[in-house]
Amino acid sequence: MPAETHIEQGPISRDEVLTLVRDRLADILEIDAAGIKEGDSFKDDLDADSLALIELVEAIEEELGERSVGFRIEDDDLEDLKTVRDAVDYVVGRVG
Repeated sequence: MPAETHIEQGPISRDEVLTLVRDRLADILEIDAAGIKEGDSFKDDLDADSLALIELVEAIEEELGERSVGFRIEDDDLEDLKTVRDAVDYVVGRVG
């Protein structure tokens, strides 16, 4: 019996993904999650550097790995994720 089991918790809503992205980003950037808008650019509006984005990806993968075994954001797709909305849409498209 594996020590850690993955339980399918049903589809994750777009709002849940947005909350997850906002919360993790706020932790990483040490800013208020309420101030993060969907249209915000990671680089221009939030001053998130590439290291912050890697941390965000790892946090999302860890969180969603509990819901969807093997969830991963592909490295090649990272360059297309420019805004909070891009990240949310990407995740919803993969697990929704």
